[in-house]
Amino acid sequence: MPFPAPDLHLDRDAVLWSAGERDRAGRPLLVLLHGYGSDEADLFGIAAYLPLEPVIASLRAPIPEGPGFAWFSRFTNVAADPLAGNADAAARAVLEWLDEQPVVPTGLLGFSQGGALALQLLRLAPERFDYAVQLSGFVVQGSQQGDAALAERQPPVFWGRGTLDDSIPATSLDRTTDWLPQHSSLDARIYEGLGHGISPLELGDISAFIRANLPR
Repeated sequence: MPFPAPDLHLDRDAVLWSAGERDRAGRPLLVLLHGYGSDEADLFGIAAYLPLEPVIASLRAPIPEGPGFAWFSRFTNVAADPLAGNADAAARAVLEWLDEQPVVPTGLLGFSQGGALALQLLRLAPERFDYAVQLSGFVVQGSQQGDAALAERQPPVFWGRGTLDDSIPATSLDRTTDWLPQHSSLDARIYEGLGHGISPLELGDISAFIRANLPR
């Protein structure tokens, strides 16, 4: 018997911002989504290597698990292949938080589980996001309400991964390889010798991608 999808909500007090509230007005937003067992401080460390124009908000996943937090639990999902309902629950928690923020051009950057969540957010709210950066992640199984809109709109998506990354099963990678070109304007990069992480070369490519997709 499958577990019911959880009702998840973000900790508003845990969000790390790159600018104070007064300095955020009118600026685009970049939302960071960390990986499994990590927290909001992890990806926030790359903020110094990204363009200065967007305000960065680094979110904490809602499920305490392992040494940190998770977007979907490893105890109720196959690793790197979550049930769509569980990924939806995490995505809805982020959308709920976003609904409380000013409406500005918004991008997503997620690592591993966070990368899967970035794509799931695009699928649930394709009109809400201008671009997504998906690092060492995958697309969740099944179809979603926004897939047809994404196929038509083809939003910019950066997909970066390493040749030595064995954390994501081949079946999940194959599914992502098939899905992304059909539903995005894809910039796919594979980094020689990189494991389940982010390299300095990749950071430079990410920064250039974000800058190219900021509002003019």
